[in-house]
Amino acid sequence: QVQLVESGGGLVQAGGSLRLSCAASPPTFSTYARGWFRQIPGKEREFVATISWRTTVTMYADSLKGRFTISRDNFNNTMYLQMNSLKPEDTAVYYCAAGPKFTTLWDEFDYWGQGTQVTVSS
Repeated sequence: QVQLVESGGGLVQAGGSLRLSCAASPPTFSTYARGWFRQIPGKEREFVATISWRTTVTMYADSLKGRFTISRDNFNNTMYLQMNSLKPEDTAVYYCAAGPKFTTLWDEFDYWGQGTQVTVSS
């Protein structure tokens, strides 16, 4: 059974940093593209970043370029999201996702983690 497990969320002051992790299993799942999305209650799920698992190609939401960095560890089948210079408006539940397509569209990802809360205080 496919599983994605996020970790690393928490409370941080504005200007601080957090690193989210997303561990995936089983190993045969390793060829899928991975992505990060975030959601605030009452709003649509928002694209954050995505990374191809076969290459190092990445895409970011324009508003987050330069502050967020997506990366992967193929050996451990884990994806990361390094978030720097955090702002209160970055507060959301962050989800990792996996799917066969390299895309920014949340409904084209097949598998989702349970989400991890990130709260940025002002």
